[in-house]
Amino acid sequence: MAVSSLTRFTVPLGGNQSATTQGLLMPKLKFRYRVTFEKFGVSNPKTEMTKQVMSFARPQVTFDPVEIPVYNSRVYIAGRPTWNAVATTLRDDAGGNVSRLVGEQLQKQYDFMEQASASSGIDYKFVTTIEMLDGANGTVEPTVLEAWQLYGCFLTDVNYNDLDYGSNDPVTITMSIRYDNAIQTTGAGVGSPGLTQFNTAAITG
Repeated sequence: MAVSSLTRFTVPLGGNQSATTQGLLMPKLKFRYRVTFEKFGVSNPKTEMTKQVMSFARPQVTFDPVEIPVYNSRVYIAGRPTWNAVATTLRDDAGGNVSRLVGEQLQKQYDFMEQASASSGIDYKFVTTIEMLDGANGTVEPTVLEAWQLYGCFLTDVNYNDLDYGSNDPVTITMSIRYDNAIQTTGAGVGSPGLTQFNTAAITG
């Protein structure tokens, strides 16, 4: 049958890895996702934020290299990891729900009227959950393909963006979120204890 040719739509692996019918793996799609914010701002419900998310960046981690000079050469080992800030863009709804929540979160971090700062991070930090979905909706419950939880979040940059008589685009708010740690909560991945394989029997660089 002609449909069997679709099993050839992939990269031939070669050697013992190649199969007669390989097929292409279904990719995750960028537009099938949802983002939820816990302990963000003061008002409820927070679902108004979830409905107005236009884009959200997945986590990015960077390890600082540690240089160890040895005789005629150098060796590098992984230093402390840094989770880089993520950016998100939200539609600013006509009811003012999103701008109100963003303003409340900013006010939790710093009282702009009284010029007073929060005494500790627990007073204003929130948790962000990013879930990549399979596309189901309505009566069919969507399956979460991948989920991240960002802990210790706070806003480092908020841009209420511009207004323009010549544009038909919605008004947006862009936020930069800094966080302390990120964990994958579906399947094995970042933060999975089963993947930790530190071997102290032979400690070398």
